Amino acid sequence: MGVAVSGWRLAREVAQAGHLGVVSGTAMDAVLSRVLQDGDPGGHYRRALEHFPSPEIAQRVLDKYFIDGGRVPGTPYKPIPKLTLATARAGQELAVAANFAEVWLAKEGLTGLGTGAVGINCLEKVQMATPTALLGAMLADVDYVLMGAGIPREIPALLRDLAAGGIGRISADVLGGKLRRHVEVDPVDLLAEDLPPLRRPDFLAIVSVDQLATYLHRDPDIRPDGFVVERPPAGGHSAPPRGKMQLDEQGQPIYGDRDEANLAKIAALGLPFWLAGAFSTPEKVAEALAAGAVGVQVGTLFALSHDSGLADGERGQLLDKLRTGELAVRNDPRASPTGFPFKVATLEGSASQVEVYEARPRLCDLSYLRQPYEREDGEIGYRCASEPVHMYLKKGGVVEDTVGRKCLCNGLMANIGLGQERKDGYVEDTLVTLGQDLSGATALIGRHPEGWTAVQALGYLLEQVPAVRSLAAAG
Repeated sequence: MGVAVSGWRLAREVAQAGHLGVVSGTAMDAVLSRVLQDGDPGGHYRRALEHFPSPEIAQRVLDKYFIDGGRVPGTPYKPIPKLTLATARAGQELAVAANFAEVWLAKEGLTGLGTGAVGINCLEKVQMATPTALLGAMLADVDYVLMGAGIPREIPALLRDLAAGGIGRISADVLGGKLRRHVEVDPVDLLAEDLPPLRRPDFLAIVSVDQLATYLHRDPDIRPDGFVVERPPAGGHSAPPRGKMQLDEQGQPIYGDRDEANLAKIAALGLPFWLAGAFSTPEKVAEALAAGAVGVQVGTLFALSHDSGLADGERGQLLDKLRTGELAVRNDPRASPTGFPFKVATLEGSASQVEVYEARPRLCDLSYLRQPYEREDGEIGYRCASEPVHMYLKKGGVVEDTVGRKCLCNGLMANIGLGQERKDGYVEDTLVTLGQDLSGATALIGRHPEGWTAVQALGYLLEQVPAVRSLAAAG
């Protein structure tokens, strides 16, 4: 769903109803810092930080970013430390505290028989953020970790190491790198005597084909606890088609039979699995269960719900287009600087429009998707295909990689009402991602013309599921 669209409010509603509610673990350091600068309406993040194991870290975060009453309109948000292979300590503290707060709020008040669980979803592509994000989530006793957009083979070991109180480390993909590099977090160094015992959450690997699931399953050291099998229509980033990239008349990647997982082979692995990507109707949920899945992962229905983190204006535009049948989602092969296709909802005034995209000054200041590379002198540099072209070329990139690349980081922050306001008056445009399957959303807007809640979406999805059957829906 993007940054904080699947936020703590949505995840808590889904979990309270007895299912698996999942928060986004992407860019939570930026989210927390900006909400605090906006005065933390309702005091929710400050309430969560009161429970953070290290009062000193929590206070440093508040001292740096909290503005009582909120910043003056038009004032730019303060920058936060950028991710590197060795992120500054202040950046690590902010990230750990932010992910803790998001999971803690999602789990707040979840008690009693029938309540579900809370998970966190991170992107394998954003490796430099992973160790601190997962440490923060584990400090809040997260139940599940979900990860895709790559091959998450090192996450089981990372979770085991963190649960044992040791250094959590994963390999870093460095372009042109001759030496193996790592990203790590040291819980003892960060929290010292404030470090509590940690519980290892279950890990669900997001895969698109059975071959990847088989690879991850074969070795106990990298084996996940289950899978989310994601089909091409799912929102956000998706795996490129296997083989040579071919585009249709709308310039979208063409997927074929090779891009569909063999569910019988996945079921034979013996681990629980969920299906995702065009499973947004009661009929598709029943079909998934009949195929051996324990449930489905659904994004679009919940992203459009009143409980998601989407700003009201953006949600209103999307629902208006849904009512008239004009809502369209394009799988853009160029939008993401990662090189993965990315689903973009077509909205007036957003970066989905060519003229809006071209009017935006190119810059990369949040930098979550920038790629480490090894310079000729052996030092590590960082570049992003969405940064100013001359800077990208100076860092050894090629101009072809910059064509059509959009700034996902700033666009996704704008979607949730936290877009940057520049000193020159420029305000970041939105860039909304949804799944391409709108059948369930179309049915719900017919029943609920003014929009729906997460609980209403769950009720719809469960209509063909026997009452005694448990379904996990990742909100």
